[in-house]
Amino acid sequence: MLDKNKDLTETVFKDPADPSWIDLEIVLSACLPPNIVHNLTVYDIVTLPDGTVSYQAANSITNSESGVGTDSEAASYLVTSTNVTFMVAPQKISGTLYILNCSDANGWWITGYTAQSLASDLYNLLSPYFQTTVLVNSTYQLGLLLDGTALKGETLRDAVIMNTFGEAVPIPAGYYTTQGYADGSYAKYAWILGQKVNSYNWTWVSIVGYPFYYVTNTVFFASTQNNWGIYGMRMVSGYGLGCFLRGLDELPYSYRSQSTEDIGVVYLSSAALDRCNYYGIYPAPYQTSTRALPRTILSTYDLTPTELFYRKNNHIAAATYRHTGGGALTAIGLTRIPDIRVTALALLMYYRPILYKSEFTLRAGERPTQRLVVLQLGQQGGS
Repeated sequence: MLDKNKDLTETVFKDPADPSWIDLEIVLSACLPPNIVHNLTVYDIVTLPDGTVSYQAANSITNSESGVGTDSEAASYLVTSTNVTFMVAPQKISGTLYILNCSDANGWWITGYTAQSLASDLYNLLSPYFQTTVLVNSTYQLGLLLDGTALKGETLRDAVIMNTFGEAVPIPAGYYTTQGYADGSYAKYAWILGQKVNSYNWTWVSIVGYPFYYVTNTVFFASTQNNWGIYGMRMVSGYGLGCFLRGLDELPYSYRSQSTEDIGVVYLSSAALDRCNYYGIYPAPYQTSTRALPRTILSTYDLTPTELFYRKNNHIAAATYRHTGGGALTAIGLTRIPDIRVTALALLMYYRPILYKSEFTLRAGERPTQRLVVLQLGQQGGS
């Protein structure tokens, strides 16, 4: 409360004779009940030659000559002078971040959002961590990427492709709707995607739900709906994920399904919580996973996971699965509504970019950049 408008920060760096200290004493007394005594002490923070830190008292104000007694409560507050600037610059992840923003596709399992709104939010959240971020605005542009053509002269290899359409995957018309169709299904398209991810060393990101469960193209599938009234898409079911994993593992196309499991509530691991604190991204520490993948896929498809949640019932709720030969899949097997903070955390745990913290320091002779304020409170009449 004292520092709501930075008044405390400005005062503690002023000379002890400055009248601002009297104003601070008046405000502090007005904030506290009349039977509470206080002592506010300000310390300079000094780093000694041997590396240890020393706290040297700079000033103190109190409303009690006899102190606050032995039975008291204290709180500390670290302040930085207003003419010092701190900056945090993230290390840039090598490669391009592609965010699918296709105007001719519909999403599923992203209740409350559109893919386009999610694309905008993910752009704002993750673009500072990448050298280049490109929005893929149509299924035609996605087809160009899959064919090896950069959209804006960016680096194509080692990219991240973020699918914002939930359980649906945009599919370009033409080659991919013809070559990607077999056995009465578009699961072969997912197999082709798996091959592309492997050969380009991409990381394909599914932000929520059952990956590759539908294909979507609002022009090509204009009269087709997914059995839930959402037109412009067609169901592939678990065959999409099964075929993608076979493509990623460089196995021949085979019409194989891959199941998921509803494992209920899961909890972020200690490693994930550590990364939350490091990057300042805080999803809820517990989530509901209805699309968890079995750990058996690790040995079946030569995958190594970077996991977000503690495993439950031999299933993995969310992870980035790195293939031995190249490429990776980030699968966030949670129930809707999507939380993009979980997706961001998954990528940052996998790539682990460093945060570079820098300080524009003061000129020689100026006051310290940081001071420690300790406020001690006691009750009048107490021991």
